[in-house]
Amino acid sequence: MTSRIAPIMPSRRWEVLTAAQLDRIREAIFTVLAQVGVRFPLTAALDILEAHGAVIDRASRLARLPRGLVETALATAPREFTLCGREPACDLLLDGRHCYLSNDASGVFVVDPASGARRPSTLADVADSARFVDALPEVAFAWGPIVAAGDTPAGSRALHEAAAVLANTTKHFQAVTCVGERPARLLVELAAAVSGGRDELRRRPLVSLIACPVDPLGNDAVSLEAGLVCAAAGVPCGFLSLTLGGGTAPATLAANLVVNGAAVLADLVLLQLASPGAPVFFAGAPSVMDLRTGGYTGGGPEDDVLAAAATQVGRSFGLPVNMGTMATGAKEPGWQAGVDDALSTAASVLAGADMMSGAGMLDGSRTLSYPHLVMETELYRIVARLAQGIIVNDETLALDAIRRVGPNGTYLADKHTRRHLREIWQPAVWDRTSYDAWLAGGKRGALESAAEQAREILDSHVSAPLPDEVAAELRAIVARADGEFELSAVVGRVDTELS
Repeated sequence: MTSRIAPIMPSRRWEVLTAAQLDRIREAIFTVLAQVGVRFPLTAALDILEAHGAVIDRASRLARLPRGLVETALATAPREFTLCGREPACDLLLDGRHCYLSNDASGVFVVDPASGARRPSTLADVADSARFVDALPEVAFAWGPIVAAGDTPAGSRALHEAAAVLANTTKHFQAVTCVGERPARLLVELAAAVSGGRDELRRRPLVSLIACPVDPLGNDAVSLEAGLVCAAAGVPCGFLSLTLGGGTAPATLAANLVVNGAAVLADLVLLQLASPGAPVFFAGAPSVMDLRTGGYTGGGPEDDVLAAAATQVGRSFGLPVNMGTMATGAKEPGWQAGVDDALSTAASVLAGADMMSGAGMLDGSRTLSYPHLVMETELYRIVARLAQGIIVNDETLALDAIRRVGPNGTYLADKHTRRHLREIWQPAVWDRTSYDAWLAGGKRGALESAAEQAREILDSHVSAPLPDEVAAELRAIVARADGEFELSAVVGRVDTELS
């Protein structure tokens, strides 16, 4: 079955920041980069930055980036590029006019589709969830993996997961867990095997990488290593900052945007200095602290405003944007999840985010629910219609039809109605039956319909398979990774014991 995608093309933009406010936030970001700096705990990164004019404190691993350096580096970044799928019909053009949705990533539990019980996720769940994403046109690319392969060796887990995703969807794969120099090189090797070689991977990148800075204004070495490897291979890269207002960022939303943007831009500058012209994107999921728990809220009005504003900030630097969207804190599908997901999706779409990542998860990105994901695609279609706006031209004004029907008439049988009736949005899982029909049907609602659709997809959808020789090559790469990381673990234990 051929995968299809359904991007949203908003007719208008919601600019939550005025031009003056945006200018002040940008100026504050430049000030933080130049005066406060960002920590880079990787010698190779410090060397690259210092060679291009950054002020380096080797003892603290801190790099201060002058404004001119930042602007010069970002000027080499492409303003638009394509994230490719195995099938060209699944290509994603990041041009500032299309909005694409992906699933969420790195959950550790799944609501079992057979029993309904919450359980730890496995490699089989990684494959099933990738196949599920493959079947949904509203989910344009695979982020992740959606859940962790908890039954695979920890050292090589990310490679098991990547291979499973690549084998079970024809859509673009944006990897989240392949951090570290060696895992990133093996990810490139997996992607090149599917693409038909490294040159073809550079021409048509089937995978991209997203890594997370350590907030506030910090990094970890493995994320930097992965970014440098992928940028050199032509694999698109982004850094996603998860600033938490009141914790890893100041409590005010404006300052949250400053810390968030500075952390991301510093890493993108590094990649551009190392590999000028590398495709990079701005990413974020800024939030605020839950005042009762001290943790991530998993949905709230501040999240929605921050998502729209951070999208505006990223786009102001001429970069494509991936914005955290959906990922409700609700523990089960219901009104809380619906409100969280609908508002966050509307905020990201209307602000013009190129990519939106977060569908399918409950409990703050911990638990995958297939029925929940189906219902989120319904929300996505509603927001798509909202973003379309109203087309006004001679055909849509329908003056000829109004003249034909006249006063006291009906438009049901008119030819204009026949031309346009199918444009009216129709639900796939929402219940619109009469009350009596609802009672007679056993009080069946959206969740029951979504669960039925989810079971049908899991039972019937078959992704286009990889050629046998490519599948065998992926298995060989993963087996090699198992051996390498197991040997590394043994050496590490020996070194620890000897010391």
